Amino acid sequence: MVFKRLLGSLGVGGPTVDTVLTPGVTTPGGSLSGQVHLLGGTDDFDIEHITLELVARVEAEHEDGESHGTVLFDRFVIGGGFRLPAGAEHNVPFTVTLPWETPVTELYGQGLGIVLGVRTELSVAGAKDKGDLDPLVVGPLPVQEAILEALGQLGFGFRSADLEYGRIAGTGQQLPFYQEIELAPSPQYAHTVNEIELTFLATPGDMEVILEADKRGGLFSDGHDAVTRFTVSQGGVPHQDWNALVDGWIRQLVEHRAAYGTHAEHGQDHGHGYGHHGNHHQHDSGHRSGPGMGTVVAAGAAGVAVGVIGGMVAAEVVDEIGDFFEGDDEEEGGED
Repeated sequence: MVFKRLLGSLGVGGPTVDTVLTPGVTTPGGSLSGQVHLLGGTDDFDIEHITLELVARVEAEHEDGESHGTVLFDRFVIGGGFRLPAGAEHNVPFTVTLPWETPVTELYGQGLGIVLGVRTELSVAGAKDKGDLDPLVVGPLPVQEAILEALGQLGFGFRSADLEYGRIAGTGQQLPFYQEIELAPSPQYAHTVNEIELTFLATPGDMEVILEADKRGGLFSDGHDAVTRFTVSQGGVPHQDWNALVDGWIRQLVEHRAAYGTHAEHGQDHGHGYGHHGNHHQHDSGHRSGPGMGTVVAAGAAGVAVGVIGGMVAAEVVDEIGDFFEGDDEEEGGED
């Protein structure tokens, strides 16, 4: 095992830490477990607190462009209050629960370019050091997977996914950012819509689904955004005709021209106007056959297999997550 030395306020000779997450993919609202392995330094140290921080690489939109930064979105104190003798090893097992709005980082085994990390902080003798940083892999909840699969069956293709700093007004959003999944329109809607943006806001019982269509302009009109919001139950996945339900959502979104939405500036609520609220709203369209989102993703449609994010491919995001977050620990929730 390779222990990663803590630098900064603890200095050379201080304790080292290595956090090992239990292998596997977790889900929003699910459990994250593992062990923190400590190795004593050249002297005895009193370990006051061991804290896990969940951090995300987030994009913020400004009037003059975009910037990226690291946002801390949850933290857990998992141990402390003991003396670590010089050179001694000490293991601290943990199990924590992820927020329900934790972003999805992969779909059908393919990375989406979303960067999440678990950072371990030691508090020793009044000094704090942020040490080990590990990538966090999160898969979709069953209802999220069902909706994405239905969109793939209906002919929509995955383009990209990112995390946007800010809040969507009128929703129950809890985190200071939200995930947007950008989809290429199906051939049926390609002449009216540039792309569809999808956001999930999960709770223990329900899932808010926000859909935004970037509409094409006509000969005598400018394009504009239309937004609708729907709520579905977390427990209704096996009994729902998702193709029919999602197709009804898309039709309602594209036909709804009364609701306009624009991206707000950094730190402000996003002033989306919402159209109809649907709860298991059925549409009378028939069930369509064709490749689902799993096939689309696996085939690398719209660059998913390439996984490009800021010049790094998805595999490199995992391998170099420490470098990706480097220089972003100056403030919790701060942007570059």
